[in-house]
Amino acid sequence: MKGKRKTTLGEPRFYVVVSLVLLLAAGLALRAAYLQVYDREFLKGQGDARAVRMERINAHRGIIQDRHGKPLAVSTPVLSLWSEPGQTLTVKDLSPLAAFLNVPESEIRARLETLKDRKFVYLRRHLPPADARQLLDQGLSGIHAAREYRRFYPAGEVTSHLLGFTNIDDEGQEGLELAYNHWLAGEPGRKRVLKNLHGELIRDGNPIKQAVSGRSLSLTIDLRLQYLAYRELKSAVAHFNAEAGSLILLDVATGQLLAMVNQPAFNPNNRAQLDMAALRNRALTDGFEPGSTVKPFTVAAALLTGRYDSSSLIDTAPGFLRVDGFTIRDPSNLGVLSLRQVLTHSSQVGISRLALGLDEYEIRSLFESLDFGRESSLGFPGEEEGYLPNHRRWSDIDRVALAYGYGLKVTPLQLASAYQALAAGGIKHEVSLIIGDKPSAKRVLSREVAGQIRSMLADVVLEGTGKKAAIDGYSVGGKTGTARKLGKEGYQDTRHLAFFAGMAPLSAPRLVGVVLIDAPNVEASGGGATAAPVFSRVMRDALRILNVIPEEHQASSIENASKAVEETASKANEDGLT
Repeated sequence: MKGKRKTTLGEPRFYVVVSLVLLLAAGLALRAAYLQVYDREFLKGQGDARAVRMERINAHRGIIQDRHGKPLAVSTPVLSLWSEPGQTLTVKDLSPLAAFLNVPESEIRARLETLKDRKFVYLRRHLPPADARQLLDQGLSGIHAAREYRRFYPAGEVTSHLLGFTNIDDEGQEGLELAYNHWLAGEPGRKRVLKNLHGELIRDGNPIKQAVSGRSLSLTIDLRLQYLAYRELKSAVAHFNAEAGSLILLDVATGQLLAMVNQPAFNPNNRAQLDMAALRNRALTDGFEPGSTVKPFTVAAALLTGRYDSSSLIDTAPGFLRVDGFTIRDPSNLGVLSLRQVLTHSSQVGISRLALGLDEYEIRSLFESLDFGRESSLGFPGEEEGYLPNHRRWSDIDRVALAYGYGLKVTPLQLASAYQALAAGGIKHEVSLIIGDKPSAKRVLSREVAGQIRSMLADVVLEGTGKKAAIDGYSVGGKTGTARKLGKEGYQDTRHLAFFAGMAPLSAPRLVGVVLIDAPNVEASGGGATAAPVFSRVMRDALRILNVIPEEHQASSIENASKAVEETASKANEDGLT
């Protein structure tokens, strides 16, 4: 009997199988080598397209600070939660998300269902990192966090009109945030990250482009004076039941803006119930007829002609004057007044007779040199340029109206800048707000005329309509103003703008201030009764904050005013401003 035949390694069938295996292995090796060498870049690109993502690196917005380095606007890191709806819908239990957002789970699912084709949907933005991690720690699929920055304003309402605010994407919308957005914003960067099929971060790559932080902005504002001005103006607007108000403080020597506040104001840190009317920076965007506050410049125009001096006499009897069918009145018959007394008692008849004795362009030319009717160089969005008339033929009523502050329009800032020129001995500095700017300066009045006007303004406070602007220990010069508001049917007899513009101390002026109270609803609603007391309180405390030594005797200080003007003018001569 023959035994079973055994298979040996030498048989042809076995070698065929082995050969096929070897050939397959060699083919796979060759294919792998081919893909690795010749198709490497293509395959890498395809893989990256499915796993590598480009992410934005948000830039840190620049800080805004006051002249002493105190922060006024800063950016703090926050987390914004977002979802890939298609991935999040795969989660069976979305109750943690519903509880976090305080939204019913059914509503969340319905919303995500309508957005399931999207790759990115915000859930909640600008959360404190600790709050955001409460949801992230739940490990829900498709829910991620992006690092962003939120703008915070430490002084809140106090600097709201000055700084403005940014939107949720950290872009300036109002004020300096808008005007200097390109400076503050910086440039975002980009980086590659590796994510898995579920969109989860596997590896954080190196930045392709580094984010460039925004540059800081240093302001001339003194936060101490800003707080002071805000407090006093808010109190005054409430006390006089007024519609609004503005207050400005300028440095006499440089024209730098030290404080600028308005009422009503808003809180830029909480804009949930924002009143759009409160956004206006009224000190820059609202023009008004300045009334009697321009009378010092009308008197200055007369003095510049050389035909008048402070003792020139003007007959205001019988207390009224008819001009082109209009009657101009004083409160009473003041009789014959010197030019100094016309300003001290704010005589409408006296200023009108003075204006009629001047060439029609002599007053306007001085107003033009004071930059009435022209925007400042601050670059604020929506700034009002004002209005300065330029008639081809000037009627007598046009001439006298311009002389006592009607028929033109200025902003509180323009008025403050004009008074800065009086305080600085006739040299008008362009108003500046940014540390490092070098604003221009020009002479608009001779030093002698500026000194005479300042001396007259001292009498306004000591003897005239501005008595409530006086400050113990310091000499003050300034002018009250009260102008009727325009309504649909012309000027209104019951609603007024009340203002005071002045400077202190007169021996060596350090500060100029303008206070405007819009429509005070009290019996005594003039500038002397409402705006002057606010000026007094703000200027008194501001001088003390700035360590300006009180003057020993107001009278002797006023006598020294002309000497201070001479010193200012001498400095101007050295600077080529004569």
